Amino acid sequence: MFFGPLSKQSCVYFLILSMIFFTVLVFTLLADLYFIIKNYKIVDYKFIQGGTLIGFNLFIAYFVNRLMYTMCAKSLI
Repeated sequence: MFFGPLSKQSCVYFLILSMIFFTVLVFTLLADLYFIIKNYKIVDYKFIQGGTLIGFNLFIAYFVNRLMYTMCAKSLI
């Protein structure tokens, strides 16, 4: 009961997480782009480096959850 296989409905968890991470990724990239355009005279490389790392981490989180959803959905056919 506690360690048996889960139903296909449990795959929705990964789908929801991938949607959340994709939404946060898009908003983060848009906010970074807006900040760079608005303050182009004072932007230094540390901001660009930090924004790039945050964007990359969010992309990896989105991709991993999308991959896990695909694997979960295909394995429970």
